[in-house]
Amino acid sequence: MADTQQQVAIVGCGIIGRTHAKTIAERPDAIVTALVDGDAAAREALRAQLTEAGQPEPKVYDDLTAALSGSDVTLVAICTPSGTHAALAEEALNEKKHVVIEKPLDVDLVRARRLGAAAARAASHGVVSSVISQHRFDHGSAVVKQAIDAGRFGQLTSSVATVAWWRSDEYYASAGWRGTWAQDGGGALMNQGVHTVDLMLWFMGRPVSIQAQALRAAHHAIEVEDTVVATLTFENGAVGTLHATTAAFPGGRTRVSVHGTEGGAEVEDDRLRRLNVDGSKDDAPTDGEPGGHEAQYDDILKAIAAGNAPAITVQDAIDALATVRAVYIASTLQRPVKFVDVLEGRYDDVDVSRGVGLPPN
Repeated sequence: MADTQQQVAIVGCGIIGRTHAKTIAERPDAIVTALVDGDAAAREALRAQLTEAGQPEPKVYDDLTAALSGSDVTLVAICTPSGTHAALAEEALNEKKHVVIEKPLDVDLVRARRLGAAAARAASHGVVSSVISQHRFDHGSAVVKQAIDAGRFGQLTSSVATVAWWRSDEYYASAGWRGTWAQDGGGALMNQGVHTVDLMLWFMGRPVSIQAQALRAAHHAIEVEDTVVATLTFENGAVGTLHATTAAFPGGRTRVSVHGTEGGAEVEDDRLRRLNVDGSKDDAPTDGEPGGHEAQYDDILKAIAAGNAPAITVQDAIDALATVRAVYIASTLQRPVKFVDVLEGRYDDVDVSRGVGLPPN
């Protein structure tokens, strides 16, 4: 099993699909053998990119069903618009194919829970499923997590996470699914900020309650928010603030900080910028390269070869999705909501599009 080369189908040949294809093409233990996209131009462009890089020419398909029946695919990478992820992944899992899903897991918690059940069933047959959360593999993030797990920050007291980016109106207009509830599932938080949400949960644990405010501060033509702020309480007793925007011209930085009674840390733009542990005031952070998709694929392919669970599970991604949804629900209801209630479906019928307003005059 360890020597088996995984035959990969890339489903969705846009920007992120090309990232997955490039990552796989650089590995000896996997090869892209199928490209799936209803847009013939997109899949042909990716096929040309692979062959020009010296890779064998992959087969091309209009849909995943055709690819699963027409080729010997063993691993499926889902790189389509967010709202299609769960259904495609479930189809692949039902055919006993390993699955990698680009973030977020999906935009709908009902579909996500169904996928979670399918992933659990598939795992009992040795089928691996994982969701891209590549920043957990960044060197700086790993150092912070190790310090937390070793208790070197003392009692955790708070965390601050911010994603201050800029996206133009042209960006949202460049694809019909961008900025829509149906396919994007949200705006600055769901699309741009979900990785930061995932890191905050990895560091701090599950939240207990969330309150929030979401709005369209600059991009009034889209359905979803371009700015959101939220406060969270965590099971460990700490509190946190979460901020995401695509209305911060010309684009700022992404930061996650963790604070405790004996130290803390700050990760900025995927690198460790501050580290204090065990009551020391002058620790120097150990720097290292971000892990990226390469590091996560290394984990996934090793898990497949060894028959183990990957570091990032579907349940991890469900927790991140539930946190994002809780933010939108809290903004809609204008009151705090319990994370567990969102996770277990008690707010599934809330129309979160009502919770995104325009800024006051």
